[in-house]
Amino acid sequence: MFLSNERVSLREFAVGDWPAVHAYASQAMVCRYQPWGPNTKIDSQKYVLQAIRDAEQQPRRRYALAMVVNGNLIGAGEINIKDFQHQVGEIAYVVNPAYWGQGIATEVAQMLLEFGFRELEIHRIQATCDCRNIGSAKVLEKSGMTKEGRLREHLWIKDNWRDSYLYSILEQERKARLKHG
Repeated sequence: MFLSNERVSLREFAVGDWPAVHAYASQAMVCRYQPWGPNTKIDSQKYVLQAIRDAEQQPRRRYALAMVVNGNLIGAGEINIKDFQHQVGEIAYVVNPAYWGQGIATEVAQMLLEFGFRELEIHRIQATCDCRNIGSAKVLEKSGMTKEGRLREHLWIKDNWRDSYLYSILEQERKARLKHG
């Protein structure tokens, strides 16, 4: 599987990708709002191997893809099918901080949304982010997603309960947004 635009591409992970994953996933600032990390080398290796195994599942539920810019693996983008019957998916992304603030996460989110609606025929795609993660909230809003509300203390992360914002976009909203530019 391969998705791309002028600047960034998303491809399946390969076993040898773990050092590039480790370069960002081992940084505390990258995972401060996540249930994982900072990664050890073994954690990063396991993540890549799990992404490869998930790509072989039928039916496939998880599309964890390597984010590549100028030939460098700089992060990951995911779309997960949460419910086949009700056609619900969820997106996520992580970017090496050396590439923060360049709009790459927004481009990846938009690519994942487009893939989810066109190829996976999902009706609703959602995402959550820690309420303190202003950058991620901006990415989701720029991608055309609507903030539905706040999920209070819904995740236990690093010895604390986390509140999250819930965002979503429906297939017809994405079509209307693309039509009207």
